[in-house]
Amino acid sequence: MVTKVLKKGEVVRTWYVVDASDKVLGRLATRIARVLIGKHKPQYTPHVDCGDFVVVVNADKFRVTGKKMKDKIYYSHSFYPGGLKRINLESLLQKQPEKVLAHAVNGMLPKNRLRAPRMKRLKLYTSPDHPHTAQMPAQIDLSKI
Repeated sequence: MVTKVLKKGEVVRTWYVVDASDKVLGRLATRIARVLIGKHKPQYTPHVDCGDFVVVVNADKFRVTGKKMKDKIYYSHSFYPGGLKRINLESLLQKQPEKVLAHAVNGMLPKNRLRAPRMKRLKLYTSPDHPHTAQMPAQIDLSKI
């Protein structure tokens, strides 16, 4: 028996559409990350970026459990003294709704040099419409991944 090692030129990328409405944020992020990495494919190779494109519609209509809307805080620092900025989930959803899901998926991806190209294949839209109809994306049920 021989294990097939996928090469960079042999990667075939497909497009998937995910509806984020009424899905739990963390579970949604892990399953999107799995598709971006390519672990749902039988020819997955860890050192090759073999993941697919994911288009997320209704990216601001996810749900969270507990009191995370008020209690979950996102931090950023400007690297200047006193430059720590804090914003809770509820406020960030009002200002930049796509950033919440992008931050969650980014945290689920491995911390290596393949992370940035994988994040470029994630397309987030707050409306049910998207401009990627020419790529003929398929609906995917993330509960089976």
